[in-house]
Amino acid sequence: MAKTPTGIIAAKTLVHLAALMPVAILAWQFYDVWQNNSDALGADPVAEIEHRLGLWALRLLMVALAITPLRQLTGQAVLIRFRRMIGLYAFFYACLHFAAYLGLDLRGYWTQIFAEIVKRPYITVGFSAWLLLLPLAVTSTKGWIKRLGRNWGRLHKLVYAAGVLAVLHFWWLVKSDIREPLLYASILTVALGWRAWKAFSRRRTATAH
Repeated sequence: MAKTPTGIIAAKTLVHLAALMPVAILAWQFYDVWQNNSDALGADPVAEIEHRLGLWALRLLMVALAITPLRQLTGQAVLIRFRRMIGLYAFFYACLHFAAYLGLDLRGYWTQIFAEIVKRPYITVGFSAWLLLLPLAVTSTKGWIKRLGRNWGRLHKLVYAAGVLAVLHFWWLVKSDIREPLLYASILTVALGWRAWKAFSRRRTATAH
């Protein structure tokens, strides 16, 4: 069994620390608000917590989707080693975002979630994005990759739909200032457009031969 290079271990450690930093800061601010009644989370702490967790889920999902085009453009195959890790962190933040909505916003009245999903389109698409990410997170282990074989790659193409729904969820939620949603929509368009162009190029090459 080949050893993981020290440089990769160090880089993965830094990625872990960077990915956990936002939730650590948020936890500290929440504690400060709870203990000292500070304004660390603004006038509406619940909305700020939900927003920040959801935003980091979206950011990390966009980074995960951008890794394949970056690897192909730069020729740095090592980048692919970080894709699964970052994708799992995106799901982690999406779960925290959803949990914050259930626990802090709905305050335990979880049965209301079904009415909210039907009534509010931005919740419908956000919940759908989370549902699509769920099987991807479950099957992200090496054991599942081996069990599913080629079907693993087909299943994990659901991340493209999840990315579209996540951006749409944020776009509809923001409503007025769309500059930030537009940034993520642009990243998503480039990431998916690159994949579509590469797939078309491979098909055209195969047809030519």
